[in-house]
Amino acid sequence: MANKRKKISRREFLKLAGLATSSVAAGTLKPFVEKRSAFSQKKKMMDDAGRAKRPWWVREVDKPTVDIDWGNMQRFDARMAARGSGFINYVGQEEFERLNKVAAENEKERLLKNVPGYTLKDQALAAAQANASTQRRFFLGPQNTKTPAERGISIWKGSSDDAARILRVAMRHFGAATIGFVELNEQTRKLIYSYDTDGKEIVFEDVEEAYETDQKRIIPHKAKWVIVYAVQMSTDALKRAPTVIAEQTTILSYSRALDIQNRTQEFLRGLGYQCLGEANVNGLGIAPAFAVMAGLGELARHNRVVTPEFGPMVRIFKMITDLPVTMDKPIDAGIMEFCKTCKKCAETCPASALSLDDEPAWKVQGKWNNPGHKAYFEHSLKCRTYMKEGAGTNCSICFSVCPFAKKNKAWIHNWVKAGISSIPSLDAMLRSLDDAFSYGAQKSPEEWWWLNLPEYGIDTEQTIDQE
Repeated sequence: MANKRKKISRREFLKLAGLATSSVAAGTLKPFVEKRSAFSQKKKMMDDAGRAKRPWWVREVDKPTVDIDWGNMQRFDARMAARGSGFINYVGQEEFERLNKVAAENEKERLLKNVPGYTLKDQALAAAQANASTQRRFFLGPQNTKTPAERGISIWKGSSDDAARILRVAMRHFGAATIGFVELNEQTRKLIYSYDTDGKEIVFEDVEEAYETDQKRIIPHKAKWVIVYAVQMSTDALKRAPTVIAEQTTILSYSRALDIQNRTQEFLRGLGYQCLGEANVNGLGIAPAFAVMAGLGELARHNRVVTPEFGPMVRIFKMITDLPVTMDKPIDAGIMEFCKTCKKCAETCPASALSLDDEPAWKVQGKWNNPGHKAYFEHSLKCRTYMKEGAGTNCSICFSVCPFAKKNKAWIHNWVKAGISSIPSLDAMLRSLDDAFSYGAQKSPEEWWWLNLPEYGIDTEQTIDQE
C-alpha cells in the first residue's frame, strides 16, 4: 500500500526552517558559552528526581499516546506469548521440530558457504554472548549484601525525589540507559503477568516480605513501585539485521540487563528495601507497556517501544520495589503519530507480520496479544516462523529500518525529530527523506569487523544534553 505524500505548506516550511536555524545557532554559540562548574552542569542536566534533561519537543502527558481500555484489560498469562513453549503450543510439536531442523540445516549451509553475517566468527561471537554469563536470575535477588539490620543501623530514608535520584544515578552507573518509575495501582497491576513465563503464578498479598514457592511468586501490597529501565543495543550491529552480527547485540543487552538487575537488587537490599526482579527472561510483566507508562518512549507500529533518545535500539526490563520513589508520566514526542504515516517496518517485514493499517486497532491478531489497548498488533507466529525458516536469528529488521534508528551525530537528526513532534503533516515527507538517504538499508556484516567501535558498540552520551 503506497503512502499518500502530503504537500508542505509555506507556513509549515518556514516553521521547520526556523527549527533548523535555531539548531544551527545553538550549535554555533555553544562553544562560546561560559563554562560552569561540574556540579552546576549536572544540576542543569537533571531535576530533583534525577530525571535527565530531554529535548524540548518531548512532552509529558497525563495519558499515553496509545489508547487504553483499563476495564477491558486483564492480567496476561506470559505462557500465551508466542515464544518458547508458547510457540510450540500454537504450531504443534511436529511443526516446531520441522522448523528447528530447517534452521539447523540453514545454519550449516551458511557456514559452509561462508555467508557474510553467518560465518564461523559471527557464530562464535553470538555463542560467546549467549554462553559466557555465569550469573543467575533471582526474583528476590542474590541476597549477598548485608541489610541495615544486619549492620545494626536504620534503613536509608529520604524524600521520594531523593530515592528516585539516587536509584537513577546508581542504575546509570550499573549500565542502564534510561530509567522510569510507575506506581502499581488497580489499573497498572494488570500489566504484571498472572502467570510468569515458567508457569509460576504471580500473586499480590498483604504480607511484609516477598517470597517464592514451587507454585507461585508473592508480591507484597506495599511493594508498589515498578522500576523500568532500558538497555541500549548497538546501532552499528543492528544495522546488519537479520544476521548473527545483529542478533548478538540483543543477546548482549539481556546479559547486561541481568547484571543491572542483580546489582540494583543488592543496592536496594543494602539500603533496607526489597527489589523483585525478572526470574526468567522477559518475565514479571509486560515490558513495552511499563515503558510507555514510565515515559521511556511510545508504542510504535512494530508493537514495541521507540524512545526519543535511541529510537527502537533498546531492550526494556522491569523490577518492583517497596522504596517510595517519585513517579513519571507518559510522553508524546510524535512517534506514534509518525508511525501512522511511515509504515516502513511493516513494508520491509519479510514475514508480513506487521500491520499496514492506517490507524491502530483494538482487535488483536491472536491469543499471544494482550487486549485492552489500541495498537498495531503483530502476527507473532509469522514472525517466529520466519526467524526459524528464513533469518536463522531473531531477525530485528523492523528495528533496523526504523527512521528513528540512527545516531544523533548531526543537528539535522534532532531537527527532524522536532519536526515530527511539532508538525505531523510533515511526517510523509520526512519518511521520504529517510528513504532517499538509505538510512534503512542493510549494512555489510563483514564491514562490522573493521569498525573502531566504543564499548559495547554504543554511545552512552546520547542520554544527556540533547539540545
